[in-house]
Amino acid sequence: MKRNIKEFHVNGLGFLRLISLTLMLGLIAPVMTSAQAGKTNFAGNWTLNAEKSTQPQGGQGNGMRMGGNFVATQEANLLTVVRTRTGQDGQPSTTTMKYTLDGKESVNTSPRGDSKSIAAWSSNGKSLTIETSRTMDMNGTSRTMKSTEIWVLTDAKTLTVANTRQGQNGEVKTTMVYDKK
Repeated sequence: MKRNIKEFHVNGLGFLRLISLTLMLGLIAPVMTSAQAGKTNFAGNWTLNAEKSTQPQGGQGNGMRMGGNFVATQEANLLTVVRTRTGQDGQPSTTTMKYTLDGKESVNTSPRGDSKSIAAWSSNGKSLTIETSRTMDMNGTSRTMKSTEIWVLTDAKTLTVANTRQGQNGEVKTTMVYDKK
């Protein structure tokens, strides 16, 4: 009988620990979920709305070249952007860019050179700023281009991407507006 009481006592402590752990997880999980839920989700199939977009002054950019349509997927801590464009030769070209959403540097390789980007959320999680630096070799000269994109959902079906970059004649700003298909 004494042995059964000791086993019950030990099992009772284990049961209390299990209940305590379950309660703690029950309190922590919603906080973690709501923290992630507070971030905007940019996933979707996005089509450029040229009428609502603003192009750089002086013809320094082409809407399809600068913006174009794309598909974005966003999972946990990763934003993937896949763009398919038609080149000057008439052939389609697909570019995939991946950005970690934790403030760490992401490196993407493209025919134009490697780019290094850092994506950071605004304090309220409603906008995402992507700062990119790309070094390219052009006619034997190495040139580093920097750009900043700010992604914001203006409503559930509209994405606005404000881009600032350094052009040949100074700072170039564009605002590309996309409609969700």
